Amino acid sequence: MAMKNIRFGKPRLEAGFRMPGYWIWCPSVIKGDDGLYHMFASRIPKTIPFHPGWMTDSEVVRAVSRNAEGPYEFVEAVLPSRGAEYWDGRSTHNPRITKCGSTYVLFYTGITHPFENVRPGEAFATSDPRCIVSRSNKRIGVATAENLNGPWTRYNVPVLPVMPGTFYSFLTSNAAPIVHDDGSVYLMFKSRRYVGNAHGQMYIGVAKAKHFLGPYEVEPEPIFDATNGNQIEDPFVWMDDGKYRMIAKDMNGVHCGEAHATLLVSSTDGIHWNMQDACKLYSRSITWADGSVQELGNIDRPNLLIEDGRPTVAYFAASKYHFGENCLDNETWNMAVPVLP
Repeated sequence: MAMKNIRFGKPRLEAGFRMPGYWIWCPSVIKGDDGLYHMFASRIPKTIPFHPGWMTDSEVVRAVSRNAEGPYEFVEAVLPSRGAEYWDGRSTHNPRITKCGSTYVLFYTGITHPFENVRPGEAFATSDPRCIVSRSNKRIGVATAENLNGPWTRYNVPVLPVMPGTFYSFLTSNAAPIVHDDGSVYLMFKSRRYVGNAHGQMYIGVAKAKHFLGPYEVEPEPIFDATNGNQIEDPFVWMDDGKYRMIAKDMNGVHCGEAHATLLVSSTDGIHWNMQDACKLYSRSITWADGSVQELGNIDRPNLLIEDGRPTVAYFAASKYHFGENCLDNETWNMAVPVLP
């Protein structure tokens, strides 16, 4: 598998995207017609805990750089809150930017809830009703634009709703799309099912559509579940020499030997993945360009910038150390790692 030989340079501390006063997460980058690199990301005010505040107070933003590695500078909030009556009215998260013909298509997770906002400094945990309702209302949708500077069209229904009696009856989130040359879409996504009045384990499923607005047809069975610790999360998928490639977070280290590290694996059809050949792509132990070494708490939401058919930069949502609930003493940013020729 040729992509096993991918080589990384050393990331610069000042590269990527940081924003004072905000938790930064979920990097997705595309090169625009203006020659600039546009990063779509999630931000959450640092006045509330990152976890679980990302479910109630996240918004998708855009930052730009002349260099693919950055540093990136904030430009605008692309998908701000727009009212509890909308399916994505209170929180937007997990952006993935792509292009179909002349249209930019931004896949994301939208969330709503009917409660008051989380107050700055308020204790806020996953047992809070705002969190419970927000988690159950996670859905995948798209926004579209003819220009990366907008305006963006938001739609009043998600493209991937839940379905009773299925492995995605509770939520859909973490979209990982491939838009094929004919405009059809392969969409990998995260889900959970209802188990009684609560949610069960995490699944990864696949949906397909002839157009990015749908309708999407979901494969009847998930392609990954969390049985025996066999749990992956945050997939990014792309086509390489006629094969499907995936990088993802190995939650328990079952496949690549390091918990929360990033794995790489391939498939001929996007449904059956040869996990016996999975390899570790990137570790949480980072050697920076200045020679310093740091073990990060998280490297989540891996994403590749593909230029001229090959990856040129990898992006990760990074944290200084691993999160617990109600944690306000941490640091997050979107890290950019050069891929060597």
